[in-house]
This record gives sequence, structure tokens and C-alpha cells, in this order.
Amino acid sequence: MDFTLLLIIIFLALVFDYINGFHDAANSIATIVATKVLTPFQAVLWAAFFNFLAYWVFGFGIADTVAKTAHTSSIDLTTILAGVIAAIIWNIITWLKGIPSSSSHTLIGGFAGAAIAHGLTSVTDAEHAGFKIVNWFKAAKEGELLPSGVVIVILFIIFAPLLGMIISYCISLWLMYSSKKNIYPKLFTLLLMALVAWFLFSVMIPFEEIKKPRFESEFWSVITEPHNIKWFLVAFIFYSLAIFNLFFSSLSTAKAELVLKKMQLLSSAAFSLGHGGNDSQKVMGIIAAAVAVYIKTNPDIDLSAGWLDLNVVLPSEKDGVKIDGVMPAWIPLTCYTVIALGTLSGGWKIVKTMGSKITKVTAFEGVVAESAGALTLFTTEHFKIPVSTTHTITGSIIGVGVTKRVSAVRWGVTVKLLWAWILTIPVSALLAALIYILLKAFI
Repeated sequence: MDFTLLLIIIFLALVFDYINGFHDAANSIATIVATKVLTPFQAVLWAAFFNFLAYWVFGFGIADTVAKTAHTSSIDLTTILAGVIAAIIWNIITWLKGIPSSSSHTLIGGFAGAAIAHGLTSVTDAEHAGFKIVNWFKAAKEGELLPSGVVIVILFIIFAPLLGMIISYCISLWLMYSSKKNIYPKLFTLLLMALVAWFLFSVMIPFEEIKKPRFESEFWSVITEPHNIKWFLVAFIFYSLAIFNLFFSSLSTAKAELVLKKMQLLSSAAFSLGHGGNDSQKVMGIIAAAVAVYIKTNPDIDLSAGWLDLNVVLPSEKDGVKIDGVMPAWIPLTCYTVIALGTLSGGWKIVKTMGSKITKVTAFEGVVAESAGALTLFTTEHFKIPVSTTHTITGSIIGVGVTKRVSAVRWGVTVKLLWAWILTIPVSALLAALIYILLKAFI
């Protein structure tokens, strides 16, 4: 029975991954479609390709965070199943209504809600009973910059779009001032280029510190190290904007618009990469938690070979679950493939909301919003924080709109989106709790 439940959870987790793809496809293609750089079909192909390409870029930090939403030593497979079912239901409802809610918070809310229901009804251990079954807050360990836990995820409902908005606002001002025929914006850009080069050099991992080099060549090992790849991408986004800024004032309006539309291909690709890396890992985390629970409840199973490799997911008395850096290829490969297929299915209702209802989007706004969104996702992924790609790109679009004038943002639509964001975790948690109680009556 446990093995059957495990297979059902993996299948439904991949269904959620697929739904996440078409639910969040609008985040990376809405602006590029709105500015007519690509047709809708071309845009989803472009986004899906970079969703899948993220497989070679990102590690498993966010997957580890999601897997530790609840104490896996005290939950069962029914708990995880209820959370996944609730997340799928809420995602479908918001998709049908054209509401760009957060798939990430839906999944974490569902997982936490089902775990709480389990903790209140089935757990007798005082340490993890009731609401204590959820990892609400965990202080940062040595070497970690931020604490973890569901509270941190909830806080980033505000911080992620705010960060996207601030970055977007700053990039907008930078571009606007660079369009003027003045030497000072160019000097400022050159200074920024030097500072960013110094920063990137300081955060790169040298060959001597790479634990598992992919190649014998030092050069290729450094270049292909996932940590370094992310920073190379950040550098690529920044220097693309910087080089454009240096020549912006010498371009005609028509020429600048043409260059910006080409740059949108790059910014959209970067955001799609961030979307794939951020959201696929959440499904990996759910699968990892399910496997950890299965191993815990079936200690006699053979883990020496096959897809349940002992070196992949380890139950831990202290942390509940630990995801090793050598996760077998089938888990991330399947998750990235499925989310890419979901993106290919589109999400046209939400494309309309994201591409036109918040603020009027031109190529200028598209490049800025997608670049800011990508930089935000790369930053939060670096800190292992599962954030909403929907919240991130929405905040970035608002940041662009505010630079024109505050009234350029359609605040009525934005307030409705905000309510959807606030309600996502509690509603999906309540739904998951009810589903858990229903499932327990039959399983």
C-alpha cells in the first residue's frame, strides 16, 4: 500500500509540475507577446526550452527547503498526498479564473496544512504534535546567510515582489538617464561595470574549492560549476544592459526600440531559466519528502540499487530529510521536462492579465521587468528561498510602471492580485487539511 501511495504522489507531483508550467508560462512570455517580439506559439517554445535548460544550471537548495516544510519523521504518505491534491485543485481554480497566484505558495501551503491536520489528529509525540509538526522557523547555521522555515517563505510573499520592484525601478531610472546626451550617465555605467566585475570575481568558486569538478580542465570545471553559471548569467544580464546604456543616447528612437526588442529575447530567456530552476525544485522537494517518509516507514526495503538509492534521500533524526548533491538524474530530469511541457501548453488567460492589465508594456518595460525578475529569482535561489515567480514578475512590472507615473499602474488589478497572494497559503492549507481528513477515512 505504501509503495502504491508513493507512486501516486510522484505521479500527482509531476501533474502539479505540468500545471505549474502552463499556469506560470505567462510570467516569462506575457511581456514578449504583448510587445509582439514573438508570437504566442514562438514565445512558449522559447520559454519551455529555457525552463528545461535550467536542469544544468541550478542545484537542489530550494528542493531541500521545500522537503523540510514539515518534520518528515512525524508525517505519513497520506499527508503528502493530501497536500499535493490541494495544490493541484487551487492551481486549476486560479488558472480558470485567470488569477496569477503562486504555485510555490500553493504547494507549501498544501503541504503545511495537511501536516497540521496530521499533527492535530495522529501525532502523540509532544515535540511534533499539532502545529509544531511544521518547520516554522529555523535559525541560520554557520555559513548560511538567512534563516529558513515556512515563516521566511511567507515573508517573501512581500519581499520577493518588493525586491523585483526595487530592482526594476532602479534599472528603469538607469536606462532613462542613459538615454540623455550627457557624459555623466556613461561614467556612472562604467563605474558600475567595474564594481560588478569586482563583485563577480569575489563570489566565483575557484577550481581548488570545487568539491566535484566536472572536467579535468580547470577552465571548463570553473565555467560549468552550477554556482558559477548562475553568476555568469547575472553578469550577462547586467553587461548586456550596461553596453546598451553606453550607446543608448546615440541611437534613434526606432533603432533603440529595435535593439530593446532583441534584448527582450535575452531577458525573457533569463527569466524562463529562473522560473524553471525555482519551480521545478519545489516538486523535487515534495518527491524527496515522499521518498524519505517511505524509507522511514519501510526500513526493510533494499536501498542498495535502483531509483530509491540510499545516497539520494536520507531520513535524518535532526532535519527529517537531507537531499544529497548527487540526486539521481531521473528526478530533476523528469521535473524539468514536465514543467517545460507544461509551459508549451501556454496559459493565455494569465498572459492577458500579466501582459496588459497591470500597466501598458513596451519593449523598454519588457526588458526591464524580465531582467529584474530574473535577477530576483537568481538571488533568492542562491539563498535557497522558494519564492513565487508570479509575485516576482508582477512586482517588476509595477516597478517599471511607477517610473512613468504612479497612475500608470492599474492599482485596482494589483490589489486584487495581492489579495490572491495573501489568501493562497491559508486557503490551500485549509483545503489540504480537509482532503487529509477525507483520505484518512478511506486509507
